[in-house]
Amino acid sequence: MNKAMPETGIPVSPILEKIMDSKAGPQKNIVAKKRLLKISVLAVLVAAAISIIAKFLIYLINLVTNISFYGKFDINYHSPANNHLGLWAILIPAIGGVIVGFMALYGSKAIRGHGIPEAMEQILVNQSKIKPSLIYLKPLSSAIAIGTGGPFGAEGPIIATGGALGSTLGQLFKITSGERKIILAAGATAGMSAIFGTPIAAVFLAIELLLFEFSPRAILPVALACITGAAGHHLLFEAGPVFPMPDLTTPSNVALGIYSALGIIVGFLSLAVTKIVYFIEDNFEKLPIHWQWWPAIGGLVVGLIGYFAPHTLGVGYDNITSLLSGSLPLTIVLSLLFFKFLSWAIALGSGTSGGTLAPLLTLGGAAGAVLGALILSIFPNCGISIPLAALTGMAAMFAGASRAYLTSITFALEATMQSHALLPLLGACTASYLVSFFLMENTIMTEKIARRGVFTPDSFEPDSLGKLTVSQVMSANTRILREEDTVKHIKDWLSNNPSMQQNYFIAVTREDTFAGILQLTDLYKQALEPENPVRTILKSSNAYIQPLDSLRKAVNIMSAAGLEILPVVSSADNKVTGVLTSGDILNNYSSYQDENEQPSTHISFKRQRLKLLLRRKKLLKA
Repeated sequence: MNKAMPETGIPVSPILEKIMDSKAGPQKNIVAKKRLLKISVLAVLVAAAISIIAKFLIYLINLVTNISFYGKFDINYHSPANNHLGLWAILIPAIGGVIVGFMALYGSKAIRGHGIPEAMEQILVNQSKIKPSLIYLKPLSSAIAIGTGGPFGAEGPIIATGGALGSTLGQLFKITSGERKIILAAGATAGMSAIFGTPIAAVFLAIELLLFEFSPRAILPVALACITGAAGHHLLFEAGPVFPMPDLTTPSNVALGIYSALGIIVGFLSLAVTKIVYFIEDNFEKLPIHWQWWPAIGGLVVGLIGYFAPHTLGVGYDNITSLLSGSLPLTIVLSLLFFKFLSWAIALGSGTSGGTLAPLLTLGGAAGAVLGALILSIFPNCGISIPLAALTGMAAMFAGASRAYLTSITFALEATMQSHALLPLLGACTASYLVSFFLMENTIMTEKIARRGVFTPDSFEPDSLGKLTVSQVMSANTRILREEDTVKHIKDWLSNNPSMQQNYFIAVTREDTFAGILQLTDLYKQALEPENPVRTILKSSNAYIQPLDSLRKAVNIMSAAGLEILPVVSSADNKVTGVLTSGDILNNYSSYQDENEQPSTHISFKRQRLKLLLRRKKLLKA
């Protein structure tokens, strides 16, 4: 069989040629950039489609709301809180729950839940593969659940729908699972950008909750998709801030401290919210009836609460705007804080189709407004304002519950266009995040999949194998054999040096170029003449590594060739200068990790004092 030959003279197999040929580096980069361009185009196409679907979803929610609560065929928004159905309004969310239950049973169980955890699970355990049926089942079921009074936002369902659309498109084309993950994240975050017009927050959402990486190949397609989604928002929805509020002034240092303290309180509230939501979900699991009927039970509770507190029904984006205006009476704010939470937690725990972002924003905004009003009643000259307190509470609630720290801050800024809120948001979200990080193991986004045994990455650390080079860890020439050595000579050498025994050995020619690999079992299994040279039993291998290559590349080559050892070949004269074993890689990786995690002191006052004493003694002697 003809083999590709680099100019160095070492034969390279077709399988490893792209990895090993140093001259293929620029060509490989060109191919990678072409693939990035292809993925970016697909991401933009998904974003354009999801922008249209987002508008359709809003129309569908409005239509279901108007039919359910007002008995008219209309796609314009009318709040279900203004209905005049009386006691009949209690049954409408329950009817919606029955329909969603049937859709989950006979359509797909995956429509249950709030979207982001399900997308995270598919990325982590299923190579970003989502059933195509969710493209229409998720928005349809969510429109029914929300339109019949469910206390959810439209963003969760559209994020799930965008992820399903991106995943489906990724399954139609011949791409890697990593590229499919990028298209899934692009579709999901483009949906958020289309609903709220917040592309920067959507990019951060992808980084913090979906991509689990930060690299150009991931960020560029997602950013282009989010920009496209924002353009769709401006074209199909509105050009201004999605949550307008009164203009804010620069807060004083005292006010900044109060907003930060407010973030601590909201951080504890976010812990309580998460725990209670999953406590309710656990108790639904104990019910002696089929899960198909749980959304109906949750809907009945939603309807009952909605009868006494109508503002808890439906999407509730208008509630957020009212909270940020600072004009709502305290009694309504308190009812939103308590009854909206109760309605949403029970509905979400029942497994119906909905979202978490809008309810969390509402709860956080209400909590911030209540705390702000309380502080102002005690310290009227403290310099805080209720609208800014509501905004910081809103962002801090999402930061604590989801630990999407950067997303929370940028979302609040983009959704309101209030730049003076930056420092209060930083203080409040940081405080809330700290409380959540130290006191809660999993978030509202990860608790569900963590219970299924799925580990969610929570940090973006540098690739240690990518930073270490082969020359730093390779072994010396003591494990390299000569092809002219006899079988007897090598056996005797191994008998005298038992510590040197290993499964594979590198053999070289008289010119120190790579000759092949000797497998230890071949040395003893075959009936060989003791004086035969080992070249007769060498296995040709086309895998090698160079001193300045990274350990990441070495691991890839070992994996592709199925080897535990690689010759280290000089790029100057093609001679074997050492060997690299899998044990070398593991040992040095462990040492590198220990060095970076082991605390140590590099400046010692005691050492400095001793140096000064020694210098003093020398001066006195002089």
